[in-house]
Amino acid sequence: MKAFFEGIQSLFVDFLFLPMDWLRELELTNWWLANILNWVFIIVCIVATVYWTKQLNIFKNNGEDNDDTTAHSFLG
Repeated sequence: MKAFFEGIQSLFVDFLFLPMDWLRELELTNWWLANILNWVFIIVCIVATVYWTKQLNIFKNNGEDNDDTTAHSFLG
């Protein structure tokens, strides 16, 4: 049973976490490049928020949104 858990440890430490180790070492030389994954997530969130807001405005301009508090049964 000990070999099974050591195998799992080896899988994560020796293979799956190698990109994170590389990013940790890269941070010492270039902070911006080391945080590229964070920047990608931030950009995706900004794009999704802008898209969502535009869709809300489309429904509001068409008069299709329902502002009534009884629009959902759990609200009224």
